[in-house]
Amino acid sequence: MIISKQAPLAYVRYLLPYPCVRTAMGSPTCAAAARAMTAWLRKTAAMLAVTSLLGGGALAQSPQSRFADVNGVRLHYLAAGQGDPVVLLHGYAQNSHMWLPLIKALQANHTVIAPDLRGFGQSAKPSDGYTKSVMAQDIHALVRKLGFDRIKIVGHDIGLMVAYAYAAQYRDEVSSIVLMDAFLPGVGEWQNVWLLRDKWHFNFYGDTPLKLVKGRERIYLEHFWNDFAADPKHSVSEADRKIYAKAYAQPGAMRSGFEVFHAFPQDADEFAAYAKTPLQIPMLVLTGEKASGEFLINQARLTAANVEGVVVPGSGHWLMDEATEQVVPKLVEFLIH
Repeated sequence: MIISKQAPLAYVRYLLPYPCVRTAMGSPTCAAAARAMTAWLRKTAAMLAVTSLLGGGALAQSPQSRFADVNGVRLHYLAAGQGDPVVLLHGYAQNSHMWLPLIKALQANHTVIAPDLRGFGQSAKPSDGYTKSVMAQDIHALVRKLGFDRIKIVGHDIGLMVAYAYAAQYRDEVSSIVLMDAFLPGVGEWQNVWLLRDKWHFNFYGDTPLKLVKGRERIYLEHFWNDFAADPKHSVSEADRKIYAKAYAQPGAMRSGFEVFHAFPQDADEFAAYAKTPLQIPMLVLTGEKASGEFLINQARLTAANVEGVVVPGSGHWLMDEATEQVVPKLVEFLIH
């Protein structure tokens, strides 16, 4: 169904009350009715378009796996639920699969969109475009293609950097934001963050590193899943590790992941500029006690005026995996407002 910018006069007259058909359409009453009907038709068409792009599954109980070509890249995304849109952005060593417990909790009251970022999961893996600002532009193009002009956004790890870049670039199009355990390049004393204690992997890119990890993707990823957890035995599950290891073994996946780190110097310059104008929207910051702790919360207060910071006791970096029962209810509580 396509409704033109100016709905056909005859069609609008057909849908108008009978007295309007017998009188001049130029009369104030009938003209107002025509305008209202045209606006309703446009809104209905937009809703139908969104439903189509969500795979007709906006009301589905299980997330629908979909693809969209946006900003010059093909993105895969999960979609579920109905209501105000919430966008969930994964981090490194994971993909959109990580959000399944939260999608289940949110879908009754929200349209939930969980993309695989450029270079990750089932999304395309171009050779460039891995600054967090460009990755945020990908997500913005997806959001607009789905018919939404204002969202709530959640990001973990690399995803929180993309979420912040989204909110900083599209300030009037985000109503609230959640940052989950990592850091913001270029903000405050960012080089002192806990995650940089093993900063070798931020400089691990190029042909030789790619050759070293080829066929050994899981060995490489185990470093993150184990060493960044409070307890490696209660971190990312074995079933999920198999899913992620398979995804990162795809052609181009490891190179794309390395490029995310390679882009940090440019990210730092851009984020330092963004932070000069603090965000005014509500911001929730969740961190692991055994991971970034107060560091990310203090960074966030340099970038936003309305920050709630929560340190999750006993948790490491993998909040959705290590502390699901604490984290999911807090996210639902924050996002429902």
